[in-house]
Amino acid sequence: MSVSPAAMRRLMREISELRNSPPEGIRIVTNENNMLDVTGIIEGPEGTPYAGGYFYIKFNFTEEFPAAPPKCRFLTKVFHPNVGPSGEICVNTLKKDWKSTYGIGHILVTVKCLLIYPNPESALDEEAGKLLLEEYESYCSRARLITSVHATPRTRPVEFDETKDEEAQSTASRPPSVVVPDVPKLTVSPKTGSQSTVAIPSRPLGSDASNLPAEKQFTVAKERRTSPAPLGTADANVATKSVVSTETAAKTTKRAATSSAGAEKRKKALKRL
Repeated sequence: MSVSPAAMRRLMREISELRNSPPEGIRIVTNENNMLDVTGIIEGPEGTPYAGGYFYIKFNFTEEFPAAPPKCRFLTKVFHPNVGPSGEICVNTLKKDWKSTYGIGHILVTVKCLLIYPNPESALDEEAGKLLLEEYESYCSRARLITSVHATPRTRPVEFDETKDEEAQSTASRPPSVVVPDVPKLTVSPKTGSQSTVAIPSRPLGSDASNLPAEKQFTVAKERRTSPAPLGTADANVATKSVVSTETAAKTTKRAATSSAGAEKRKKALKRL
């Protein structure tokens, strides 16, 4: 069982999409050691004799894929006109109606529709086809019995665990932390009076802000962008020295003014003499 590299990339992409956004009532299981080992699970549609059952579909990809359809069969025993005794499936999508654009998801959706609308005209199980046409209630009773025995587990498959799916979707949709970009800020040296421009380091908003709506995130970002950055140790020392130098200069100016006023008074006293 092998496919071309292009087909393998396509399968990997589709498997990822089916895991993240599976169609209703459909899941897939893959083998970590062999990504071509794919099994689909179909939940029996409500309102049909297959409700409550979980049906496993095995895929077998050939070298011709995707030009030719994969071979598919039921692993779970089911009473259905279009399913043979070995699980082979009779549906046009896997034969003459196949298109190279189809994939795993399309096949599983088609088979699920087949559980809802059986086609007795192309029956692989003649007994099921005959009962469907002539004794519908007997057909439903037989299909429900086989479903309850072979397809209904005590607990639903873990792949259908809704809590697990919701957590995965929540993680995938959680927005990343917004980072405020570097913003230039004008500073004045306390010693020389020269001006220079420095960049305020980027600061992440954090996980608390990342949970906010987009408009709230940008409001928080704007507030943090305009708020002054905290002083480091070196900046604090420079600021302290600047304040001390300013106070010393003010005292010196005051003493000079006082001395000048005293000299003027002494000149006036000498003139009066």
